[in-house]
Amino acid sequence: MSGATLTRRLTLEAAVETQDGAGGRVAAWRALGAVWAEVRGVSAFERFWGEAGGSRLSHRITVRWAPFGAAARPAAGQRFREGERLFAILGVTEADPHNRFLICWTEEGRAA
Repeated sequence: MSGATLTRRLTLEAAVETQDGAGGRVAAWRALGAVWAEVRGVSAFERFWGEAGGSRLSHRITVRWAPFGAAARPAAGQRFREGERLFAILGVTEADPHNRFLICWTEEGRAA
């Protein structure tokens, strides 16, 4: 990979649990920061559960490399937000041996 065109600004978010006031917990999302990214569609498919159905879109999102443990490094279980669009991060890998970019395999439309 010689380079990526990082023209889309996404917000990286992580799940946090908070008290719901009734003795339980509720999942909320906290913004970790903004990243510039290249978003490419990979596939689309539909699933049906009884009468209900839904479509899923998978994307390959490329961002700048960040070291393990850094807040700017995406991880599985986190998500990207672009306005109302949500991209659940399923996995992350290095895009090149020179530590320039990371590839995030994501699914849009998934609750994450």
